[in-house]
Amino acid sequence: MSFRELFDYLSTQPLLTLAVVAIFITTMGGMVKRSVPSLGRLMQGAGHLGLVAALLLTIVQVARFTTGNELAMPQLGMPAQQVEGLETRIPMSGNGHFWLQASVNGEPRHFLIDTGATLTAISEETAIAARVPQKSVRQVMNMRTANGTIRAELVTIEELRFGNIVARDLDAVIAPGLDDTNVIGMNLLSRLASWRVEGQTLILVPRPAQRAQPES
Repeated sequence: MSFRELFDYLSTQPLLTLAVVAIFITTMGGMVKRSVPSLGRLMQGAGHLGLVAALLLTIVQVARFTTGNELAMPQLGMPAQQVEGLETRIPMSGNGHFWLQASVNGEPRHFLIDTGATLTAISEETAIAARVPQKSVRQVMNMRTANGTIRAELVTIEELRFGNIVARDLDAVIAPGLDDTNVIGMNLLSRLASWRVEGQTLILVPRPAQRAQPES
């Protein structure tokens, strides 16, 4: 990996960059401390503070995706979806995936966008909180996962809304074992006028009938 490639990668990983810089400053402080003790101790103290800050911000980032918190904190290195013109733009997160904040029947939830998933999938907890109704005639299908084949119930989401996009009467599955993770699959993406990835950004363009006012 060239220096330029390393720089480009670190520019998309602010928490990792903070940790690397903090470690570097701490190491340099230990070397400087031999000749200039006061400066060395100062550098080590700054490096330790940087490591603590990186740890705390990492904890906050994990909590953001596991507690249903609606707070978007781009200032802490957490990318937030934005509406620009007719597009909803979603920056890649630090883990290399595209996450967005959506509402399921008005209930706020985080979703992972997975182009390899045929159907949108929601957790049992999300289905209960969003009052997603079961079909009058229960329909169950087999789904292959990394942990084997599971039985998932087919449902219809009345409204899924995010950015400037609203999808109504969307087929989905309630997948056991998802915990509080939800997945947007190709059955939603295929409804859009277009979607594409440019660099580190996923760009979604709705059809006129799917356009909604951006969520506050």
